[in-house]
Amino acid sequence: HYDDLDARMQKKVDEKTRGWTDREAYYVDNLAFGIAKIATAFYPKPVIVRFSDFKSNEYRSLLGGELYEPHEENPMLGWRGASRYYDPKFKKAFALECKALWKVREGMGLDNVIPMVPFCRTVEEGKKVLAAMKDAGLCPRMLAKTAKERASATKVIVMCEIPSNAILADEFLDIFDGMSIGSNDLTQLTLGLDRDSGIVNRVADENDPAVKKLIASVIKTCTRRKKYVGICGQAPSDHPDFAKFLVEEGIESMSLNPDSIIKTTIAVAAVEKKLRR
Repeated sequence: HYDDLDARMQKKVDEKTRGWTDREAYYVDNLAFGIAKIATAFYPKPVIVRFSDFKSNEYRSLLGGELYEPHEENPMLGWRGASRYYDPKFKKAFALECKALWKVREGMGLDNVIPMVPFCRTVEEGKKVLAAMKDAGLCPRMLAKTAKERASATKVIVMCEIPSNAILADEFLDIFDGMSIGSNDLTQLTLGLDRDSGIVNRVADENDPAVKKLIASVIKTCTRRKKYVGICGQAPSDHPDFAKFLVEEGIESMSLNPDSIIKTTIAVAAVEKKLRR
């Protein structure tokens, strides 16, 4: 929408995109280079890349964001994640993310990159996102029909961070290749919290029995279906006992904050050694 901007905003965009005459290429290239840097470091091990999950208030804070983003009373529960990707107001922007991932996987040969869909409220919404990916040239494995599509098709992981994801885990796994548990959002939505509220966030606790029961159920379902299950929430970094619980339940992988890697890894190794016995 560059031509629709006023001269002041165009100047700011020009400063940001210096060196690129094609501003869409600027976005795709920079996103691809950033992803490739991480993918290269871990190749050929899988690197899961989550699609954008900014909330509307976060997008509004970006250059030009106020021109396009709605004002929402509770952005945490609003227009975010999967709901954006197939929406006509955002679909073209999502297509650029898909092009960046295609460039990394096909153009650079880093096929260890696996895209992940965040905050997917319903199975039907998941189907719409997968279709939007294919429309953008990044074909999900589940939608590959021809030999050419199958040759470059990618697995797609879905975040499990809404109670509906856990309750309908089997149905989501019918269209996705695995789940990554987002314990932060899953906790707030299971307990009816707003993480942005300083008044009630003291109630948030991943160790709550309701949250742990949902997580255990998801791990069990993914294991039974022989599909990937990991966790990318804050809990394993903050609570060693929670990491122990995840290992005992059969989690495949967990992400950690840099300052907690050593102590959590040692604790996990002890649990795994005990389980092997």
